[in-house]
Amino acid sequence: MLAARTHHEVDSRAGDDRTGLNGMIEDVRAGMAEAGADALVLRPSPDFRYLGGRGGGYLVLTPDGPLSTVDAPAEAAALIPSSARRVAVDPEMRASELFALRLDTELMLASAVLAPLRLRKRPEEVAAMRRATSAADAVLLSARQLTWFGATERAMAFRLRAMLAETGCEDVISLVVAAGEHTAVAAHTPCERVINPGDALLVSVCGRWDGYCTEVARVFAVAEPPDDFEAMYSVVLSAQHAALEAVRPGVPASEPARIAGEVIDGSGYGHYAAGRQARGIGLSPDEGPRPVPDEVFSPGMTVCLEPAIFLPELFGARVADVVVCGSHGPEPLSLSSPSLHVMDR
Repeated sequence: MLAARTHHEVDSRAGDDRTGLNGMIEDVRAGMAEAGADALVLRPSPDFRYLGGRGGGYLVLTPDGPLSTVDAPAEAAALIPSSARRVAVDPEMRASELFALRLDTELMLASAVLAPLRLRKRPEEVAAMRRATSAADAVLLSARQLTWFGATERAMAFRLRAMLAETGCEDVISLVVAAGEHTAVAAHTPCERVINPGDALLVSVCGRWDGYCTEVARVFAVAEPPDDFEAMYSVVLSAQHAALEAVRPGVPASEPARIAGEVIDGSGYGHYAAGRQARGIGLSPDEGPRPVPDEVFSPGMTVCLEPAIFLPELFGARVADVVVCGSHGPEPLSLSSPSLHVMDR
């Protein structure tokens, strides 16, 4: 827990020991030494949250001093050793804050130090993401009981947003309700389109609980699915299953996306596949591991698998699930089935 508005050390999170925040601080110091950073200054951001930050203020870490929290940039600057030659600052630091620090040193992004450490989630981080996914699951399961026929996309999005708030969601990052032809739009914003029988529905909730992000996307149909929809959707599910099996230690992080794309290409829908089939997720909705050849999965890494096919002006389908790379293979956090659910009118 952060010290209360002082320059004192942030000892630890409640219940943490050497393997918790204190151990993490030593890892950060090692990263600072490797990067040649003489101090680290963070404002409220995912990196700030990673080191136990809550609320506002600034966190300061030096090679020898305690992890401290202060109210103002000038106070942060006062904690930086006068001999410092290179300071790592938060990627979300505002220009006004940088000027207020009045640093006569070389600046670098703190993400160069923290991003590699954030790749592998600690058990307590995975537990937080599991709780977040459980809350998102609960909203989408409850959504099946709502009356969709005759409602508008915007009205249903409003109801889902209220349901998310009831679960303790602290930040709704994105909420998609798309009906009919709108399911074929990759970044659709809910509008006044009325939902009717025979419509496919794409519903996605992406939010943050206790600092950690999750996303669950599911596909429904009202009364009955459109013609040819189920055949297309079966390809999306096959792509997701194939991608899931690739989330294993030692496998390139690019493999899930590549394999999902290969399944979709082989079905004949390759021209209509989404541009992105997977991404890293954690304290940010889009972070490492990146689907690039030189990034390799190791236990504790978390990804959102999101295969999708969009047929312009007809319909589309996208499934999103967060998966942990476990020691022996993939560990999906969502317990809800991605199978097509047909709702009564």
